[in-house]
Amino acid sequence: MAALDYKYIAKLVSRAQQGDSDAFAELYAATYQRQYHFAYRYLKDEYLAQDALQETYSLALKNLTKLNDPSLIVAWLNQICFRVCYNLHRKQQRYDQEMTGYDSVVEGQLRAPASNPEDEVIEIDSREYIMNQILNLPFTESQIIILKYFKNMKLDEIAELMDISRSTVKRYLDNGRKRLARILKN
Repeated sequence: MAALDYKYIAKLVSRAQQGDSDAFAELYAATYQRQYHFAYRYLKDEYLAQDALQETYSLALKNLTKLNDPSLIVAWLNQICFRVCYNLHRKQQRYDQEMTGYDSVVEGQLRAPASNPEDEVIEIDSREYIMNQILNLPFTESQIIILKYFKNMKLDEIAELMDISRSTVKRYLDNGRKRLARILKN
């Protein structure tokens, strides 16, 4: 990574604080590689790192006028990026913990073998009921659940297929599973 010209960057910040969108775009171009590199190392997921970068610069743009010393922009961006990454990482950990238990329950309901003919009929009815409930979910959520559990696709494959980020797939999957769990409890 090239060394940053802090005086030039400080001038860009001053111009951006006065409403010059081109200056902010240039500031982004000068600093995004370092921020992305940090986010990727912290989160270990390119899609989450991209989300973190988007949120970092969105917050920076929104609060740029609050920065009193334009020469501190890089340290300020580092701080914002760290906080965003930390929050995303915590959310991801909670999500992973919740889904570990939930995946085994859902997969058990969808794939448990029947022990006798009566149980098999009940299982078929249960699968049909579950599939109908999945199809009644919002379209994207049902599509992702079907691709994951019935087509055995990985999250990265679903993201590529649907042309969305992996973290967006996770959000839709999480929302769909929560809706489905509420329906199945009733």
